[in-house]
Amino acid sequence: MKNNLKNKKGFTLVETLVGIGIFVLIIAAIALLGKNIWVYNSFISEELDSENTNQKALKNMIAEIRTASSGNDGAYAISQASTTSFTFYSDIYDNGLKEKVRYFLNGSSLQKGVIIPTGTPLGYTGTEIITTIIPNVTSSSVFYFYDKNYDGTTPPLSPIDISKIRLVKITVTTDKNPNTSPPPITTSSQVMLRNLKDNL
Repeated sequence: MKNNLKNKKGFTLVETLVGIGIFVLIIAAIALLGKNIWVYNSFISEELDSENTNQKALKNMIAEIRTASSGNDGAYAISQASTTSFTFYSDIYDNGLKEKVRYFLNGSSLQKGVIIPTGTPLGYTGTEIITTIIPNVTSSSVFYFYDKNYDGTTPPLSPIDISKIRLVKITVTTDKNPNTSPPPITTSSQVMLRNLKDNL
């Protein structure tokens, strides 16, 4: 009877605890790996979303600025220009009227204001409709203006002379959460004002 008990094999308490410890470590490693993959995917997704939003907004801005021309009241194509704001006239709704369009930095948002000409004769005294086109902007300057001599390395106009503007460069840096990844995203584009070209 005693010999039978001695021949039986099993796990000791120490072996069982070591086995459980190894199992827990494996599970913890898998959970950490899964968490890291999820965080990385969320960073990538957030970065792509921000980049797509910025590129789409700049594409629309470029299309509208390119066709800037005199307002329906006879005003010059460009109404106002600074590093944080740009106002011009353009038929953005393709309705035969030149809307007064204002892109401007308001806090951490790049916004768009539109005034549709009304009255007889047509004027721009109506209500400006404002929408946010790019949130989470960290740039302190967005617009840079160049004259007809721009060659790719020419510095922007300073001071800005509206009558000399022939090319507008837009650079926007955004960061949804400055304290965490992903890093800030900078999107940039430039556009010639087609109706003001005088260097042909």
